[in-house]
Amino acid sequence: ICGEGSLLQTENLLHIISHTDLDGVVSAALAWHANRPSGLPIKVSLLGYGEVDNAILESLNSRNKLIVLDLFCQRDQTVDEIDRIFTDEPCPFVFDHHKSTYDRYSNRKWAVVDTTCCAAMVYWKWLREKGSDITTRKIVDDMEPLIKITNDRDLWLGEIPESRLWQGLVTLCGPWGVLMRLVSDPSAKLTFGERESAQNFVDRQEERFEQAKTGIVRTGDDLAFVGDGLLEFGDVSDFCGLVLDRDPNPPKLAAVSAKRAGGDWALSLRSRDGLAGKIVTLLKDGKKIRGGGHGDAAALYFPYSYSEQQIRETVLAAIRQERERSEPPKVTLGDLFKGLDKI
Repeated sequence: ICGEGSLLQTENLLHIISHTDLDGVVSAALAWHANRPSGLPIKVSLLGYGEVDNAILESLNSRNKLIVLDLFCQRDQTVDEIDRIFTDEPCPFVFDHHKSTYDRYSNRKWAVVDTTCCAAMVYWKWLREKGSDITTRKIVDDMEPLIKITNDRDLWLGEIPESRLWQGLVTLCGPWGVLMRLVSDPSAKLTFGERESAQNFVDRQEERFEQAKTGIVRTGDDLAFVGDGLLEFGDVSDFCGLVLDRDPNPPKLAAVSAKRAGGDWALSLRSRDGLAGKIVTLLKDGKKIRGGGHGDAAALYFPYSYSEQQIRETVLAAIRQERERSEPPKVTLGDLFKGLDKI
Protein backbone atom coordinates (compact mmCIF):
# COMPACT_ATOMS: atom_id res chain seq x y z
CA ILE A 1 0.00 0.00 0.00
CA CYS A 2 1.34 3.43 -0.86
CA GLY A 3 2.09 5.66 2.08
CA GLU A 4 4.59 3.25 3.58
CA GLY A 5 7.38 5.17 5.30
CA SER A 6 5.31 8.33 5.72
CA LEU A 7 3.13 9.94 8.34
CA LEU A 8 0.17 8.42 6.51
CA GLN A 9 1.27 4.87 7.27
CA THR A 10 -0.96 4.14 10.27
CA GLU A 11 -4.27 5.21 8.75
CA ASN A 12 -6.97 2.82 7.64
CA LEU A 13 -8.48 4.39 4.50
CA LEU A 14 -7.05 4.45 0.99
CA HIS A 15 -8.11 7.35 -1.22
CA ILE A 16 -7.58 6.85 -4.97
CA ILE A 17 -7.70 10.12 -6.93
CA SER A 18 -7.69 9.92 -10.72
CA HIS A 19 -8.82 11.65 -13.91
CA THR A 20 -12.12 11.23 -15.79
CA ASP A 21 -10.89 10.02 -19.20
CA LEU A 22 -10.17 6.41 -20.16
CA ASP A 23 -6.62 6.58 -18.83
CA GLY A 24 -7.81 7.96 -15.50
CA VAL A 25 -10.60 5.41 -15.16
CA VAL A 26 -8.37 2.44 -16.00
CA SER A 27 -5.69 3.77 -13.64
CA ALA A 28 -8.25 3.97 -10.84
CA ALA A 29 -9.52 0.45 -11.57
CA LEU A 30 -5.98 -0.93 -11.54
CA ALA A 31 -5.27 0.81 -8.23
CA TRP A 32 -8.53 -0.55 -6.77
CA HIS A 33 -7.74 -4.13 -7.75
CA ALA A 34 -4.06 -3.93 -6.76
CA ASN A 35 -4.85 -2.57 -3.29
CA ARG A 36 -8.03 -4.50 -2.58
CA PRO A 37 -6.17 -7.49 -1.01
CA SER A 38 -5.08 -5.19 1.85
CA GLY A 39 -8.63 -5.25 3.17
CA LEU A 40 -8.71 -1.48 3.63
CA PRO A 41 -11.82 0.49 2.68
CA ILE A 42 -11.17 2.32 -0.58
CA LYS A 43 -12.50 5.73 -1.53
CA VAL A 44 -12.31 6.70 -5.23
CA SER A 45 -12.52 10.25 -6.63
CA LEU A 46 -12.54 10.87 -10.41
CA LEU A 47 -11.78 14.55 -10.83
CA GLY A 48 -10.63 17.34 -13.13
CA TYR A 49 -7.65 19.62 -12.65
CA GLY A 50 -9.75 22.29 -10.97
CA GLU A 51 -10.69 19.93 -8.13
CA VAL A 52 -7.59 17.86 -7.48
CA ASP A 53 -5.80 20.25 -5.09
CA ASN A 54 -8.64 20.33 -2.59
CA ALA A 55 -9.06 16.55 -2.77
CA ILE A 56 -5.36 15.97 -2.05
CA LEU A 57 -5.31 18.46 0.82
CA GLU A 58 -8.44 16.98 2.38
CA SER A 59 -6.85 13.52 2.31
CA LEU A 60 -3.63 14.82 3.79
CA ASN A 61 -5.50 16.61 6.56
CA SER A 62 -7.51 13.44 7.25
CA ARG A 63 -4.27 11.42 7.24
CA ASN A 64 -5.59 9.02 4.63
CA LYS A 65 -3.36 6.85 2.51
CA LEU A 66 -3.31 8.32 -0.97
CA ILE A 67 -2.73 7.32 -4.60
CA VAL A 68 -2.97 10.05 -7.27
CA LEU A 69 -3.03 8.95 -10.92
CA ASP A 70 -3.08 10.70 -14.32
CA LEU A 71 -3.24 14.26 -12.95
CA PHE A 72 -1.62 16.35 -10.26
CA CYS A 73 -2.11 19.51 -8.26
CA GLN A 74 -2.01 23.02 -9.66
CA ARG A 75 -1.00 25.02 -6.59
CA ASP A 76 2.51 25.25 -5.16
CA GLN A 77 1.05 25.30 -1.64
CA THR A 78 -0.26 21.77 -2.13
CA VAL A 79 3.19 20.51 -3.11
CA ASP A 80 4.72 22.32 -0.13
CA GLU A 81 2.30 20.48 2.15
CA ILE A 82 3.16 17.14 0.52
CA ASP A 83 6.88 17.83 0.97
CA ARG A 84 6.28 18.75 4.61
CA ILE A 85 4.32 15.60 5.42
CA PHE A 86 6.28 12.93 3.61
CA THR A 87 9.61 11.67 4.93
CA ASP A 88 12.80 11.33 2.91
CA GLU A 89 12.05 7.75 1.81
CA PRO A 90 8.32 7.49 1.11
CA CYS A 91 6.67 4.94 -1.08
CA PRO A 92 5.60 6.90 -4.21
CA PHE A 93 1.94 7.79 -4.35
CA VAL A 94 1.79 9.99 -7.49
CA PHE A 95 1.81 8.16 -10.84
CA ASP A 96 1.60 10.43 -13.86
CA HIS A 97 2.81 10.89 -17.42
CA HIS A 98 2.11 14.54 -18.19
CA LYS A 99 5.07 16.66 -19.22
CA SER A 100 4.01 19.50 -16.92
CA THR A 101 4.27 17.12 -13.95
CA TYR A 102 7.56 15.68 -15.18
CA ASP A 103 9.16 19.09 -15.61
CA ARG A 104 8.29 20.21 -12.08
CA TYR A 105 8.11 17.15 -9.86
CA SER A 106 9.90 14.17 -11.42
CA ASN A 107 12.74 14.56 -8.91
CA ARG A 108 10.43 13.96 -5.94
CA LYS A 109 10.72 10.54 -4.32
CA TRP A 110 6.96 10.44 -3.82
CA ALA A 111 6.32 10.64 -7.59
CA VAL A 112 6.80 8.25 -10.51
CA VAL A 113 6.48 10.17 -13.79
CA ASP A 114 7.12 8.76 -17.27
CA THR A 115 6.09 10.74 -20.34
CA THR A 116 6.55 7.81 -22.75
CA CYS A 117 3.34 6.00 -21.80
CA CYS A 118 -0.08 6.57 -20.26
CA ALA A 119 -0.54 6.91 -16.49
CA ALA A 120 -2.18 3.49 -16.19
CA MET A 121 0.94 1.94 -17.71
CA VAL A 122 3.20 4.01 -15.43
CA TYR A 123 1.45 2.55 -12.40
CA TRP A 124 1.20 -0.93 -13.96
CA LYS A 125 4.96 -1.03 -14.62
CA TRP A 126 5.70 0.13 -11.08
CA LEU A 127 3.50 -2.59 -9.61
CA ARG A 128 5.29 -5.23 -11.67
CA GLU A 129 8.74 -3.96 -10.74
CA LYS A 130 8.14 -3.63 -7.00
CA GLY A 131 6.80 -7.16 -6.62
CA SER A 132 3.64 -8.11 -4.78
CA ASP A 133 1.64 -11.02 -3.44
CA ILE A 134 0.27 -13.68 -5.77
CA THR A 135 -3.26 -12.23 -5.82
CA THR A 136 -2.09 -8.74 -6.72
CA ARG A 137 0.36 -10.01 -9.33
CA LYS A 138 -2.39 -12.01 -11.02
CA ILE A 139 -4.71 -9.01 -11.43
CA VAL A 140 -1.79 -6.90 -12.68
CA ASP A 141 -1.01 -9.54 -15.31
CA ASP A 142 -4.68 -10.01 -16.20
CA MET A 143 -5.13 -6.28 -16.85
CA GLU A 144 -2.20 -6.02 -19.27
CA PRO A 145 -4.40 -6.09 -22.43
CA LEU A 146 -6.57 -3.26 -21.07
CA ILE A 147 -3.48 -1.25 -20.11
CA LYS A 148 -2.16 -1.57 -23.67
CA ILE A 149 -5.52 -0.48 -25.10
CA THR A 150 -5.50 2.54 -22.80
CA ASN A 151 -1.95 3.41 -23.81
CA ASP A 152 -2.92 3.21 -27.49
CA ARG A 153 -5.80 5.60 -26.88
CA ASP A 154 -4.06 8.10 -24.64
CA LEU A 155 -0.94 8.39 -26.79
CA TRP A 156 -3.07 8.62 -29.95
CA LEU A 157 -1.28 5.67 -31.54
CA GLY A 158 -4.33 4.30 -33.35
CA GLU A 159 -2.93 0.77 -33.51
CA ILE A 160 -5.70 -0.96 -31.50
CA PRO A 161 -9.25 -0.36 -32.87
CA GLU A 162 -10.84 -1.22 -29.51
CA SER A 163 -9.21 1.83 -27.90
CA ARG A 164 -11.70 4.17 -29.58
CA LEU A 165 -14.58 1.91 -28.57
CA TRP A 166 -13.44 1.93 -24.93
CA GLN A 167 -13.25 5.72 -24.97
CA GLY A 168 -16.73 5.70 -26.46
CA LEU A 169 -17.94 3.69 -23.46
CA VAL A 170 -16.54 6.37 -21.14
CA THR A 171 -18.69 8.91 -22.95
CA LEU A 172 -21.76 6.67 -23.03
CA CYS A 173 -21.64 5.38 -19.46
CA GLY A 174 -19.67 8.15 -17.82
CA PRO A 175 -16.36 7.53 -16.04
CA TRP A 176 -18.10 6.07 -12.99
CA GLY A 177 -20.07 3.60 -15.09
CA VAL A 178 -16.92 2.30 -16.76
CA LEU A 179 -15.10 2.18 -13.42
CA MET A 180 -17.90 0.03 -11.99
CA ARG A 181 -17.61 -2.29 -15.00
CA LEU A 182 -13.84 -2.62 -14.51
CA VAL A 183 -14.14 -3.19 -10.78
CA SER A 184 -16.60 -6.03 -11.38
CA ASP A 185 -14.87 -7.27 -14.55
CA PRO A 186 -11.38 -5.99 -15.46
CA SER A 187 -11.33 -7.87 -18.76
CA ALA A 188 -10.44 -5.89 -21.89
CA LYS A 189 -12.80 -8.02 -23.95
CA LEU A 190 -15.96 -6.11 -24.77
CA THR A 191 -19.27 -7.93 -24.48
CA PHE A 192 -21.49 -8.06 -27.55
CA GLY A 193 -23.70 -5.31 -26.12
CA GLU A 194 -20.75 -3.12 -25.15
CA ARG A 195 -19.18 -3.42 -28.57
CA GLU A 196 -22.44 -2.77 -30.40
CA SER A 197 -23.27 0.31 -28.30
CA ALA A 198 -19.74 1.70 -28.57
CA GLN A 199 -19.66 1.18 -32.34
CA ASN A 200 -23.03 2.94 -32.71
CA PHE A 201 -21.64 5.80 -30.65
CA VAL A 202 -18.57 6.07 -32.86
CA ASP A 203 -20.77 6.11 -35.95
CA ARG A 204 -22.91 8.94 -34.49
CA GLN A 205 -19.72 10.68 -33.43
CA GLU A 206 -18.66 10.90 -37.04
CA GLU A 207 -21.94 12.71 -37.79
CA ARG A 208 -21.29 15.19 -34.96
CA PHE A 209 -17.84 15.78 -36.36
CA GLU A 210 -19.28 16.83 -39.69
CA GLN A 211 -21.56 19.35 -37.94
CA ALA A 212 -18.77 20.63 -35.70
CA LYS A 213 -16.57 21.31 -38.72
CA THR A 214 -19.08 23.92 -39.88
CA GLY A 215 -18.88 25.62 -36.47
CA ILE A 216 -15.10 26.05 -36.34
CA VAL A 217 -13.94 29.63 -35.78
CA ARG A 218 -10.60 29.81 -37.56
CA THR A 219 -7.99 32.50 -36.83
CA GLY A 220 -5.43 32.26 -39.61
CA ASP A 221 -2.92 29.48 -39.11
CA ASP A 222 -2.91 29.91 -35.34
CA LEU A 223 -6.16 28.59 -33.93
CA ALA A 224 -9.21 26.49 -34.76
CA PHE A 225 -11.79 27.13 -32.01
CA VAL A 226 -14.96 25.07 -31.44
CA GLY A 227 -17.59 26.51 -29.12
CA ASP A 228 -19.75 24.86 -26.48
CA GLY A 229 -22.55 22.48 -27.48
CA LEU A 230 -21.15 21.16 -30.75
CA LEU A 231 -19.24 18.20 -29.37
CA GLU A 232 -19.79 15.80 -26.48
CA PHE A 233 -17.43 14.71 -23.73
CA GLY A 234 -15.04 12.22 -25.26
CA ASP A 235 -15.20 13.71 -28.77
CA VAL A 236 -12.33 16.12 -28.35
CA SER A 237 -9.26 13.98 -29.04
CA ASP A 238 -10.72 12.33 -32.12
CA PHE A 239 -12.12 15.56 -33.55
CA CYS A 240 -8.97 17.57 -32.95
CA GLY A 241 -6.98 14.75 -34.48
CA LEU A 242 -9.00 15.16 -37.66
CA VAL A 243 -8.44 18.93 -37.68
CA LEU A 244 -4.72 18.70 -37.01
CA ASP A 245 -3.86 15.66 -39.12
CA ARG A 246 -6.31 15.64 -42.03
CA ASP A 247 -6.91 19.32 -42.77
CA PRO A 248 -4.85 20.37 -45.82
CA ASN A 249 -3.95 23.58 -43.96
CA PRO A 250 -3.95 22.59 -40.28
CA PRO A 251 -3.84 25.20 -37.51
CA LYS A 252 -1.09 25.30 -34.92
CA LEU A 253 -3.63 24.75 -32.15
CA ALA A 254 -7.13 23.26 -31.92
CA ALA A 255 -9.34 24.21 -28.96
CA VAL A 256 -12.77 23.00 -27.84
CA SER A 257 -14.69 24.81 -25.11
CA ALA A 258 -17.37 23.30 -22.86
CA LYS A 259 -19.41 24.93 -20.12
CA ARG A 260 -19.39 22.65 -17.09
CA ALA A 261 -22.23 22.00 -14.67
CA GLY A 262 -20.77 24.42 -12.12
CA GLY A 263 -20.75 27.26 -14.66
CA ASP A 264 -17.00 27.40 -15.28
CA TRP A 265 -15.35 26.62 -18.61
CA ALA A 266 -13.19 23.68 -19.64
CA LEU A 267 -11.02 24.32 -22.69
CA SER A 268 -9.37 21.30 -24.31
CA LEU A 269 -6.24 22.06 -26.33
CA ARG A 270 -4.51 19.90 -28.93
CA SER A 271 -1.40 20.55 -31.04
CA ARG A 272 1.36 18.65 -32.78
CA ASP A 273 4.50 20.55 -31.77
CA GLY A 274 4.13 21.06 -28.03
CA LEU A 275 2.19 24.33 -28.33
CA ALA A 276 -0.78 23.18 -26.20
CA GLY A 277 1.43 22.58 -23.18
CA LYS A 278 3.24 25.88 -23.68
CA ILE A 279 -0.07 27.77 -23.77
CA VAL A 280 -1.15 26.12 -20.53
CA THR A 281 2.16 27.09 -18.91
CA LEU A 282 1.73 30.70 -20.02
CA LEU A 283 -1.89 31.10 -18.91
CA LYS A 284 -2.46 29.02 -15.80
CA ASP A 285 -2.00 30.98 -12.60
CA GLY A 286 -3.35 28.49 -10.03
CA LYS A 287 -6.07 30.95 -9.02
CA LYS A 288 -8.44 32.06 -11.77
CA ILE A 289 -7.08 29.90 -14.57
CA ARG A 290 -5.97 26.34 -13.93
CA GLY A 291 -4.75 23.62 -16.21
CA GLY A 292 -2.28 20.91 -17.06
CA GLY A 293 -1.52 18.09 -19.45
CA HIS A 294 0.92 17.02 -22.13
CA GLY A 295 2.81 19.10 -24.62
CA ASP A 296 0.24 18.31 -27.32
CA ALA A 297 -2.85 17.44 -25.23
CA ALA A 298 -3.74 19.78 -22.41
CA ALA A 299 -6.63 21.62 -20.79
CA LEU A 300 -7.39 25.00 -19.21
CA TYR A 301 -10.20 25.84 -16.80
CA PHE A 302 -11.60 29.38 -16.86
CA PRO A 303 -14.00 30.99 -14.33
CA TYR A 304 -17.69 31.35 -15.23
CA SER A 305 -17.20 35.12 -15.62
CA TYR A 306 -15.31 34.58 -18.89
CA SER A 307 -17.14 34.56 -22.20
CA GLU A 308 -16.12 32.26 -25.05
CA GLN A 309 -14.85 35.27 -26.97
CA GLN A 310 -12.65 36.28 -24.03
CA ILE A 311 -11.32 32.74 -23.75
CA ARG A 312 -10.50 32.65 -27.46
CA GLU A 313 -8.80 36.06 -27.35
CA THR A 314 -6.82 35.02 -24.27
CA VAL A 315 -5.54 31.92 -26.06
CA LEU A 316 -4.67 33.91 -29.19
CA ALA A 317 -2.73 36.41 -27.09
CA ALA A 318 -0.79 33.53 -25.54
CA ILE A 319 -0.04 32.08 -28.99
CA ARG A 320 1.33 35.45 -30.10
CA GLN A 321 3.40 35.69 -26.93
CA GLU A 322 4.84 32.23 -27.43
CA ARG A 323 5.62 32.98 -31.08
CA GLU A 324 7.46 36.19 -30.14
CA ARG A 325 9.33 34.37 -27.38
CA SER A 326 10.50 31.57 -29.68
CA GLU A 327 11.47 33.76 -32.65
CA PRO A 328 15.22 34.14 -33.12
CA PRO A 329 16.61 37.56 -32.18
CA LYS A 330 16.72 40.04 -35.05
CA VAL A 331 20.19 41.16 -34.02
CA THR A 332 22.69 38.27 -34.02
CA LEU A 333 26.10 37.99 -32.39
CA GLY A 334 27.57 38.24 -35.87
CA ASP A 335 25.89 41.61 -36.33
CA LEU A 336 27.37 42.81 -33.04
CA PHE A 337 30.90 41.69 -34.00
CA LYS A 338 30.55 43.43 -37.37
CA GLY A 339 29.78 46.60 -35.51
CA LEU A 340 32.86 46.19 -33.33
CA ASP A 341 35.09 45.88 -36.38
CA LYS A 342 34.14 49.38 -37.37
CA ILE A 343 35.16 50.90 -34.03
